[in-house]
Amino acid sequence: MRHLLFALLAATLVACSPGAGGAAPAASKAAHPESGLEVIPLTVTSASGVHRFKVEVAGSAMDQAKGLMFRTKLGPDEGMIFPMSPPRGASFWMKNTVISLDLIFVAPDGRISNIAANAVPYNLAPLTSIGPVKGVLEIPGGRAAELGIAPGDKVAW
Repeated sequence: MRHLLFALLAATLVACSPGAGGAAPAASKAAHPESGLEVIPLTVTSASGVHRFKVEVAGSAMDQAKGLMFRTKLGPDEGMIFPMSPPRGASFWMKNTVISLDLIFVAPDGRISNIAANAVPYNLAPLTSIGPVKGVLEIPGGRAAELGIAPGDKVAW
């Protein structure tokens, strides 16, 4: 009887373990080591080609309020996306932002409406979208010009 009980318990444990015919564990999402935010791929398709970035997603109001404040570095193919649903006008500033950024405003059709290039660190002047946007992409200052990214280019994430 003891052997039967042990066999039943062992079979139950095996059946419940991941990869034993049960549900596979959920794929873990990549997280940025400093912010802890999810990191996703993003592409900008321009006349000069397809440019690939790994961007942090500032999805919550709190994450969007903090953005890249206090960060001292950002790799050339890194950035942060601020999704906006529903699309709306956007206005950003550089308060407590240590590094220069290009702010790329993405219209509801996925095309770049305008770019605030080389935003000055710590500046409180508003940097605004032309019309409603579904997202704002921040990348290192000067990188958009370096890659030939311009209004009208397509952004996908």
